[in-house]
Amino acid sequence: MAARGKHRRTRTSPLTRGAVVAGTGVAALALPLLGATTASAAQPAKAPATAQTTAQAAAQVRSVTHTTVKGDTLYGIADKYDTPGGWRQLYKDNRKAVGDNPRLIHQGVELKVRTAKKAGTASTTAAKKTTQSVAQATQASVKTYANNLDGWIREALDIMAQKGIPGSYDGIYRNVMRESSGNPQAINNWDSNAAAGTPSKGLLQTIDPTFQAYHVDGTSWDPYDPVANITAACNYAAARYGSIDNVFGAY
Repeated sequence: MAARGKHRRTRTSPLTRGAVVAGTGVAALALPLLGATTASAAQPAKAPATAQTTAQAAAQVRSVTHTTVKGDTLYGIADKYDTPGGWRQLYKDNRKAVGDNPRLIHQGVELKVRTAKKAGTASTTAAKKTTQSVAQATQASVKTYANNLDGWIREALDIMAQKGIPGSYDGIYRNVMRESSGNPQAINNWDSNAAAGTPSKGLLQTIDPTFQAYHVDGTSWDPYDPVANITAACNYAAARYGSIDNVFGAY
């Protein structure tokens, strides 16, 4: 029997375990084995889905310039461009340009508008609305109205609806009866406006500068024309008070 321990296996150092020895004929080169986890590159951590979604949403919001026209309102502009935060955010972004009264929007003011719509969408929407307005105007032109106060108010309301001017039958009627008692030829020749050379005229007693500034396209330029007088006065009241319905006295 061979002596115990004579062929004892040589101990290996922890540093040489798991190594492949490549013979060179002169020396031995130890090549450590790499595990599967160390052989592949570390994968970058994915950004949280919520952060990615937020970044995408922010990238979709852009800024455009809108030049105001007669009849514009902050609510209407924000709705047209799908502005995040609505008309309040639009007013906050343009406080200097608009002024202290968000209901009074002057013509020709350049507003910076945030829009979540893709490029071209807003213009496409505007074109559709224009086409719709033309169709409505054509339809209204063939509609007949009575040649009296009731008919004038109803025709004016149809035109106002096409132009986005707020107002109700009751609001118009109440103010007409107070201002002119329903007489389209009424004129005030005694107050301060008359003394200044611009007497109040027509159903809703507008002075010429106001009538001309708030005249509604498609109506007569005659301030005594009942429908033209009503629509211009309601356009003015919308800009100053929000609606003719909010007027309960001299305006």
